[in-house]
Amino acid sequence: MHATDVKATRAAAIGATVDRIRVLEAKYGVTRETLAMIREELLALARHGHLFPSAEFPAPPNGEKGSNRYLLHSDPGGRFALYLNALNPGNETKPHDHTTWAVVVAVDGQELNRVYERLDDGRDPARCEIRLREEVMVEPGRGICLMPDDIHSIHTTGERPTRHLHMYGLALERLDDRKAYDMESGQVIPYNRNFMKPTATAAG
Repeated sequence: MHATDVKATRAAAIGATVDRIRVLEAKYGVTRETLAMIREELLALARHGHLFPSAEFPAPPNGEKGSNRYLLHSDPGGRFALYLNALNPGNETKPHDHTTWAVVVAVDGQELNRVYERLDDGRDPARCEIRLREEVMVEPGRGICLMPDDIHSIHTTGERPTRHLHMYGLALERLDDRKAYDMESGQVIPYNRNFMKPTATAAG
């Protein structure tokens, strides 16, 4: 398929997927059941791997750490933001929240997600007690759903760079109150969103 045709097909597929996701959120609200339905929509999109070629959406060169994040879609006001994140193996983040719902699925590569639960009552905004609740491997055919207050960390594994679709209820650039949670020290600190600093826009 010619590059121009790929771009047009990708734009149409993304637009149709986001249209259906908007309807799901409006009809059912933000619940775990709704996010599971959104995950199915994104898994169907991710199966069209030819629409997201590594040549157009590369990970950082020479195995470098960090992320190349490509904006694929965002509604006015930053709603329903869809990105493609490309990372090399060996990346990881601190446990953190999003303050908006998130669904992540894989086009290619593996990303281990560790999901945590809070044991404290949250009264002290600077302190926490968390423990590991479960691990989810995001890979082709399998994704993860996160509610706004869920806490997770990511760890890219395997031998291939990842190309994963990340969908958020609100664009990352508009999330100013995200927190990171230190399991050992119990500290709660502002999350450094620059770990996933966008490097390019690939709308359409």
